Amino acid sequence: MVTAVQTARRVAETVADPELPMLTLADLGVLREVWEEDGTIIVSITPTYTGCPALDTMRDDLVHALQRAGYPRVEVRTVLRPAWSSDWITAEGRRKLAEAGIAPPGRARRHGSGPVPLTLVPPPSRVRCPRCGSTDTEEVSRFSATACKALRRCHACREPFEHVKEI
Repeated sequence: MVTAVQTARRVAETVADPELPMLTLADLGVLREVWEEDGTIIVSITPTYTGCPALDTMRDDLVHALQRAGYPRVEVRTVLRPAWSSDWITAEGRRKLAEAGIAPPGRARRHGSGPVPLTLVPPPSRVRCPRCGSTDTEEVSRFSATACKALRRCHACREPFEHVKEI
């Protein structure tokens, strides 16, 4: 037997990310929990960045999708702990990114529970070109169309491409 909360979760899992529309919020790992409290469906999300400009759109899209599915009272809560990590992108999400010509992130660097060391130069990373598979690529710009992506160029096929950064 499928409960109303399970159905609401399935609806929330279909909502697309406004900046990476080939991914759902679930693919991106932004969708955290869905539960019911006093007749209200509550959805918790963790943005990829605390200042993510797409957060309001994510919230509105979740509310509208759930209301269209028959849940009149919906609340979306933003959860900042633990902070989102690119490791939360699902295997399906990584596949969809690559299919869209965007290099998915590699494994994020692990930090202990103490202060995070600040470096002015990003560590070199081997990013595979989503078009030809070569790792002979270079970063052209640390930021691309969104703050969570970098612009890169492949030396093998000479095509530019975006890369979702490891966080």
